[in-house]
Amino acid sequence: MNLPESLLQSLQQVKGFDEEAFKKVHLSGEQITSVRLNPAKTFNLQALTFQLQQEPVPWSNYGFYLSERPSFTADPLFHAGAYYVQEASSMFLQQALQQTVDCLQSVKVLDCCAAPGGKSTLIQSLITADSLLISNEVIKTRVNILSENITKWGAANVIVTNNDPKDFQRLENYFDVIVVDAPCSGSGLFRKDNAAIEEWSINNVALCSQRQQRILADVIASLKENGILIYSTCSYSTAEDETICDWLIEELDVETVALKLLAEWNIVETISEKKQAYGYRFYPDQLKGEGFFIAAFKKNGAASFTQHVIKERNAAEKISKNEIEIVKPWLKNADDFFFIKQNDEIIAMPLHLQEEFNFIQSSLYIKKAGVRMGTVIRNELIPHHELALSTILKDDIPYCEVDLENALQYLRKQDVKMETSIKGWALIKYQQMPLGWIKALPNRINNYYPKEWRILNK
Repeated sequence: MNLPESLLQSLQQVKGFDEEAFKKVHLSGEQITSVRLNPAKTFNLQALTFQLQQEPVPWSNYGFYLSERPSFTADPLFHAGAYYVQEASSMFLQQALQQTVDCLQSVKVLDCCAAPGGKSTLIQSLITADSLLISNEVIKTRVNILSENITKWGAANVIVTNNDPKDFQRLENYFDVIVVDAPCSGSGLFRKDNAAIEEWSINNVALCSQRQQRILADVIASLKENGILIYSTCSYSTAEDETICDWLIEELDVETVALKLLAEWNIVETISEKKQAYGYRFYPDQLKGEGFFIAAFKKNGAASFTQHVIKERNAAEKISKNEIEIVKPWLKNADDFFFIKQNDEIIAMPLHLQEEFNFIQSSLYIKKAGVRMGTVIRNELIPHHELALSTILKDDIPYCEVDLENALQYLRKQDVKMETSIKGWALIKYQQMPLGWIKALPNRINNYYPKEWRILNK
């Protein structure tokens, strides 16, 4: 692995950089794998197809290192949303969020550059059920994987949008927190992705820095006065890190927020040159994780939310009282939800978010909201896969528990061989974790796992 000489030269004066140790860890071939458990889905850790190391990710309540990287595709609990495979350094977002925001209060959070969903699922695990998370991805080709990972996580208080950052100017002073994990030159991922080395250049760093400034300038109006902005990259370059921090303070009227560190974490606190903004660098030769940078800011002032009247779009279809009565028995606490209908599919959203949903729907393009329950045909709910993986599904739904072999057969969307006395719709569960729906008929079992999600390995 030949690290770009221009990168090494640019880091010579950066706090915490040790060229010899930096080169050594990149040449070692060492790969760090970590997962973050879903606290909303309890399961027996012994059921995992791999072992969690006793050493947890130190700055995360739910993060654990693995001794080696297994085939996650072959683990049904991965498909059930029991955990998310996430790089350990980026889990520090938990500290940045909890140290700057009262996560026990209802908050509105925007994850601006959210795909594939690691930070969004982390945020959702930290905020209250009556909070709202808008998980946005500007690139259309990446929105589907974001929606899939949000679906697996199972929460109802998330809306996935596909909008340019400038579109959020319509939501002036709306969010309590904005997280911008900005597109960057990717030098922090060199150990994991050799292709990133070939693509890296000083010119690309400059282009990324310009893009980062545009994203931040576009979304800042939607942050409430005194709201928290969390900025991060997986780049070592000061042009994408400390220099952006200076630019934020100079141009967008924010102030730096210091975070508390434990010495044993070996995270390097830096101070930007012009405005003395606090930033936090993660070097792989000093901790178990990849290259990462994060900083927190507070927007100055104190103003209330200004709602703009925007022409309504994405209008929902009318849902009948009969349809509502058909879907309610499938839910825990059914009276805590309101229902909308789009393309014949019924969607459940937390009742306390009804006004928020209506406003977001009038302002942004929504890819996914709440939990899709399914379609009512001849007074029967044909349940959607999202409902199976959600945390709002009633506990007493009929189910069939299967072993590993049959779970993988199901996830390949192949025939599942088992005996059952159940008639009609039922969940397939592995280690008590729902994987999806089947329909038991007198002479066969129909597999309703989504075709586009099926695993292809044998």
